Amino acid sequence: MVLIAIAWGYVVLMVAVVEATSPRGTLLGALFTVLLYGVLPLGIVGYLVLSPARKRVRRAAESAVSNDAPVDPDQGGHAAGDAIATKREKP
Repeated sequence: MVLIAIAWGYVVLMVAVVEATSPRGTLLGALFTVLLYGVLPLGIVGYLVLSPARKRVRRAAESAVSNDAPVDPDQGGHAAGDAIATKREKP
């Protein structure tokens, strides 16, 4: 899949070069060609292809946290204080 993405990027780059150097083409048109035909589709495909890997990493991180250490809800890393405030005495 990566080879296809590299090949598509190369083709889009060559189309942009031709558009920028042709007599009727512009640099702005070449920029939009790269963005709309290259970056946007490859970004969407990359996001979809890598979503199972992101899910695996998230599950591994969650299982490592739940198995290794006690729960630290605020992720502060400091020792927990008293859960209930002490009773205030009159002076």
